[in-house]
Amino acid sequence: MKGAAQLPIFRSTSYLRCFKSLISFSSRNSHSASVSAQCSDTVEATESGRFNGVIDDMDLLRKSPNGNLLVLDLIDRRALQPDAKLYVDLFKKCTDQRKLKEGRIAHAHFATSSFRNYVVLQNTVVNMYAKCCDMESARKVFDEMTERDMVSYTMLITGYSQTSEFDKALSLYVEMVEMGLKPNEFTFGSTLKSAGGMQSVSMGRGIHGVCIKFGFGDNVYVGSALVDMYARCGKIDEAKVLFDQLKIRNEVSWNALIAAYAREGEGHCSLKLFAEMKRGGFRPTHFTYSSIFAACASNGAMEQGKWAHTDMIKMGVELVAFVGNTLLDMYGKGGSIDGAKKVFDRLVKKDVVSWNSMLTAYAQHGHGQEAIDLFEEMRNLGLELNEISYLCVINACSHTGLVEKGLHYFELMKENKCVPQITHYVAIVDLLGRAGELERAERFILKMPIEPTAAIWKALLGACRVHKNMFLGGYAAERVFELDPYESGPHMLLSNIYASHGRRDKAARVRKIMAESGVKKEPACSWVEIGSSVHLFVANDDMHPQREEIRAMWEKLREEIKKMGYEADTSHVLWYADEREREERLQLHSEKLALAFALLNTPEGGSVSIKKNIRVCGDCHNAFKFVSKLVGREIILRDTNRREADVISAQTAEQVGINFQAQAFLSIVQHDHDEYDEISITEASSVVQASPLEVGSGWRARAKKAIFGRLKEVFNVGDKDDCRRGLNYPQRQRMLRFWKRIVQV
Repeated sequence: MKGAAQLPIFRSTSYLRCFKSLISFSSRNSHSASVSAQCSDTVEATESGRFNGVIDDMDLLRKSPNGNLLVLDLIDRRALQPDAKLYVDLFKKCTDQRKLKEGRIAHAHFATSSFRNYVVLQNTVVNMYAKCCDMESARKVFDEMTERDMVSYTMLITGYSQTSEFDKALSLYVEMVEMGLKPNEFTFGSTLKSAGGMQSVSMGRGIHGVCIKFGFGDNVYVGSALVDMYARCGKIDEAKVLFDQLKIRNEVSWNALIAAYAREGEGHCSLKLFAEMKRGGFRPTHFTYSSIFAACASNGAMEQGKWAHTDMIKMGVELVAFVGNTLLDMYGKGGSIDGAKKVFDRLVKKDVVSWNSMLTAYAQHGHGQEAIDLFEEMRNLGLELNEISYLCVINACSHTGLVEKGLHYFELMKENKCVPQITHYVAIVDLLGRAGELERAERFILKMPIEPTAAIWKALLGACRVHKNMFLGGYAAERVFELDPYESGPHMLLSNIYASHGRRDKAARVRKIMAESGVKKEPACSWVEIGSSVHLFVANDDMHPQREEIRAMWEKLREEIKKMGYEADTSHVLWYADEREREERLQLHSEKLALAFALLNTPEGGSVSIKKNIRVCGDCHNAFKFVSKLVGREIILRDTNRREADVISAQTAEQVGINFQAQAFLSIVQHDHDEYDEISITEASSVVQASPLEVGSGWRARAKKAIFGRLKEVFNVGDKDDCRRGLNYPQRQRMLRFWKRIVQV
């Protein structure tokens, strides 16, 4: 028999007889029959003269009938002469296979042996516990050692860095240096990882100096760790300088910088480095592709992401869970729900991140029911749902107007002992705000068990902008300014709200406050990926080589969607001019130019993905709905300040529109204030009047069905006459006005 590490077993025939008796005992125990059969091969080989006195290292972890390790039983029966090498191989085997239980058994036996004070063996025990993530046991062994060397410290430091206990790793490193022990490249690698994990650039620089002092400045392993440390501390330029200075690079060096650029949102730099890495003859690893997919997801570079996916398949890189999760996320954010689903289905082993990524993809694309079905499947399979799982399903309900369903999952989250975070409260405010239930959203905020943050009030402010609620919007803006006075976004939202109500004096006042406070509006730009190139546009862009064709294309689209009912919302133009000038200015927004360019340069039928550095203009969003219907293509809008993308298509708009109509109707008939009633009817009218263009034929019948379904749940009524009988007089009057102005043909 052959093996990587082989041990002498039989010292004499007496040992052989002892071993045979052990086999005889095992054969009478059905549970140990397999052990008996395996050991019989060894005895047969010995008696026939074919056994050479050694066994495979696979025999090291074989169990004896009493649950102990067979090798240790042989030592106890004096059938095997113990030596230091045996224990080293035994602990190494437990470490490599992450067999913590067997490692503890071996450690207990070792602790009673004559080798228990050997530093080399004690270091092996520390390493075994550290690699198996039992840092408490590793530290206990370390503390009980009467003598420690550089390896002892390095083993424990590495363990702490791998379990993200960075502060303990750095404290141990300081202790090691103070004792006068010289670190090696692995010590520096782990301590630099810990400094990067804590984002302590001062500590990292200190370790960097010690690396140079001990002559590790040109070491490729240490150099890669330095690049990663500076990048994690936000010093990406210093990381690049160090990378360029490396005399020898390996895959780890490239991966460190590629991942750094991906984390910083500079996906184009990651992609450029990836191409250089390939040209240099380096073989990309799982970590390389994972970083590239993350970079493409953040940068909206779907075509390059697909190319990287194809390259990964050609290179034969296995689709392990963490790579598959980033690939799934890339397809989801890039607008390819089919691509995301294919990756999800092909994952051999799915973890909770895989399920959450698929949930997010469904939510972003308006597939609310699919997201809910997937979430329920997770529950039925007994998967451990975490905060992100609940956040994804609530966002899915928000995007599809399923208000009560979203609130149900929020309560379910608390029932399952999953504590809501601030992001969940933001999601609920967004859920209510999208449905136009602004006062309900305000009440929810005021009853929160935690202090509302700026993000909470921003969500309400954004909803007030959409639903043109000037009074509540002003209140929400004041709260935002108190918590985050220097961000331009909330100022612009409030200015837009005032402008949409014709209060240009107040809009101008907000702009003046911004100027006096030093708050600057970030210049807007949009970009679209065509092939391997990214094309950037600004408002009134006249620098693009295809500028004439782009403007002609948008004018053509504009004329067609006007026939479909599109009317420019000039409240989004905040300068003093006549209506015609403001409308013309709207047509030169960067996202409209990007859309026209994409339609000119991409095949018909495919989706179009546009990214913007600030919030997408409301008029552009509305215009894109008409364009999507006109050209029969899905349009994906993303801005860099939001996790979700807005996916515009006729199919997704249909169910969303119907859900919002039903919810708006309920808000009207259940409310007691006439002023709010009139505002609600006006807002609901504006929503539904656009619906025929978004939802296609038969929308009124489906809207009625959805409304009756919601009424039946709330008031226990069945038809229109039952509605009247089930409501009080004010509610009946509101229902009749609503019916007359919105639902009746």
